[in-house]
Amino acid sequence: MTPPGRRGAARTTAAKGRGGAGRGGPSRGAAAPIVAISVGCPSGVGPEVAVAGAASVEGVRSVLVGDEAVLRRAARLVRVAARRLVVVDGRAAIERLAPGAIGIWAGSARLSRPSAFGRPEAEDGAAQLAWIDEATDLVRDGVAAALVTGPASKHAIATSGAPGSADFLGHTEHLGRRLRAREVTMAFASGKLVTALVTTHVPLREVPEAVSPREVARASVWLARLLADLGREKPRVAVAALNPHAGEGGLLGDEEQLRIAPGIRLAARRLARSGAAAELSGPVGAETAFRLAARGALDGVVAMYHDQATIPSKLLGFGEAVNVTLGLPIVRTSVDHGTAYDLAGTGKADPRGMREAIALAAQLAAAR
Repeated sequence: MTPPGRRGAARTTAAKGRGGAGRGGPSRGAAAPIVAISVGCPSGVGPEVAVAGAASVEGVRSVLVGDEAVLRRAARLVRVAARRLVVVDGRAAIERLAPGAIGIWAGSARLSRPSAFGRPEAEDGAAQLAWIDEATDLVRDGVAAALVTGPASKHAIATSGAPGSADFLGHTEHLGRRLRAREVTMAFASGKLVTALVTTHVPLREVPEAVSPREVARASVWLARLLADLGREKPRVAVAALNPHAGEGGLLGDEEQLRIAPGIRLAARRLARSGAAAELSGPVGAETAFRLAARGALDGVVAMYHDQATIPSKLLGFGEAVNVTLGLPIVRTSVDHGTAYDLAGTGKADPRGMREAIALAAQLAAAR
């Protein structure tokens, strides 16, 4: 199906075939994949949802990267038996974990004192950045198959004074730099909506200039590949407009004609060269694109800026949507919520997002 667009909309279909990562889930009898989990800000709900999520996912060996005392405190809060948390120092130790056991990485950076709930200090910011890097290295070095990240505080990290912290704008950008990825794309996936972003953590006033044909193509290509990894044979992807009513033929802006439509054509050429199959349409008014996706008439939507994607994502799948970073040499997923300092220490934080992030990370690792 081709969703309706405004004047000047472009519709292209990439060549038939499949490209990118391998397809399918884990084979029968395959060893449970190892997932490294950076637990996020120690003053927030990250440690709680990390422990609870890891405790509830079957068929995955989870290794938590964070301060041991913080994680054992979190386990008490969410009523996970202390004996289930086992310190591990290498792949062999992880593979020896008994069913139901949860690893704590022995090499995790440690805190000098317990973190105060809801009140992160500089040491907490530095620690969560270290945990992100340590968990990333476990995957990069082949110890784990995928990375899952807990909710971190951008402000706490950026003001911590730790090396490299001043430039921290979010996991997506940081991991792209650390892993030297040529291009990265932020995406959100839930049962009701899969969406990818052309721009991420930039001020709204800078978005029109940042929406270029190359960036539109990047997000479109990687979204199509994600949908293929999720089992869509020929993903139907709509590329949202930037302006109201898709620019109304130029009356309300010309980004659709000059930037987005050329980006869709570029994406179609990239997909065709790789042998991937996808149906791309747009530019489509954002309200139309997300409405059609919500009712199942589309498999995914490319959004132009952060809140254009996250508002419908959280309305349709809050607590279950998973943040996925595409384009990295490793699999990375994350919860779609923040540190929730007001809930920290209560044991009431909802672990569904972490559970879904762990499960999707294992699925995408198997697809590779």
